[in-house]
Amino acid sequence: MIAVASANGPYGLIEKPQAVVIGASSGAIDAVSKILDGLPSGFPLPIIIVIHLPPNRQSSLAEIFQSRSRMSIVEAEDKEPIEGGTVYLAPPNYHLLVEKNHCLSLSSDEPVNFSRPSIDVLFETAADAYGPALVGIILTGGNSDGAQGLREVHTAGGLTVVQRPDIAHTPAMPIGALQACPTSLVFDLDEIITCLLEIADFR
Repeated sequence: MIAVASANGPYGLIEKPQAVVIGASSGAIDAVSKILDGLPSGFPLPIIIVIHLPPNRQSSLAEIFQSRSRMSIVEAEDKEPIEGGTVYLAPPNYHLLVEKNHCLSLSSDEPVNFSRPSIDVLFETAADAYGPALVGIILTGGNSDGAQGLREVHTAGGLTVVQRPDIAHTPAMPIGALQACPTSLVFDLDEIITCLLEIADFR
């Protein structure tokens, strides 16, 4: 893949990224696992992930992803400071938010787009906290959660990336994201890994 370059830097970035947010639903385990497996142990950026989960069941995603990743994988805790090189997962039945002081918070507010955790909630609060230093990525999924949030990332000046709908396990979420934010970069999973390595200057 050839990086998209501009006067502002690779992929049109106007600020060096400080965080990555990822949203996914149906087909998420395979897609997220592949991305995390492609990132080295020294990858410097925090990655904050919302995957739609059953509300009344304990999640084993942290263990699943840790077995396939060289990064540190944790389930997010309320008021936890965000640290580089760590992957944070939304727990079941809680919205995951990013505070302006770059700490995480959990909320039991009503579902958004029938989802709690909601991708939109994570992306919108992260865009408010990080502005143009944020990278937002929408992967496979079966509804439109994340579309409005991705648009907020773009409005704040951040980089927006969408998995290619034609090769996503479930294309509805990428399609919805592109309808809301048509200027997003559209990549397959290998290209998303390359993008993350390049924007973190970790090659």
